[in-house]
Amino acid sequence: MKKLLLPIGLVAALAVSIGGSPASAQRNDEMNIVQTAQAAGNFKTLTKLARKAGLAGTLSKPGPYTVFAPTDAAFRKVPAKTLKSLGTHPAKLRAVLLYHVVAGNVPSSEVVMLKSAKTLNGKSVRIRVSGNNVFVNSAKVTKPDISASNGVIHVINRVLIPPAH
Repeated sequence: MKKLLLPIGLVAALAVSIGGSPASAQRNDEMNIVQTAQAAGNFKTLTKLARKAGLAGTLSKPGPYTVFAPTDAAFRKVPAKTLKSLGTHPAKLRAVLLYHVVAGNVPSSEVVMLKSAKTLNGKSVRIRVSGNNVFVNSAKVTKPDISASNGVIHVINRVLIPPAH
């Protein structure tokens, strides 16, 4: 992967601007990614779909994993027809959800140095920094570095749809 080097000051500014502070990332070291998402309360759709796709068990294992997690509000932006279709096609649903997961624990300090990241779906997401914002494809990271016992969650404002090819 090609890396973009950014000064530490920008990393700190990004963390602060998108809801955190560089020194006080949320700690949920006792709960895994699925438990952490459930406890947050704004990932009901994501956790429901992960269970439906058979991924909740996987994301509860040691990992580590990095999840770019769309909120319930992000899922409301997806057309109902698309969500219904995904619900009736488990392989497609699984592919979409795995497109949000990267192997390993990749904190925001490392995410901002990447141009792309290969997902568990097999396809890569594009990562770019614009001003104090970080984008994964067209989704904006709204809250970085929510720690879990088996990885980290970065909250995003859109659902990532993998390319067809």
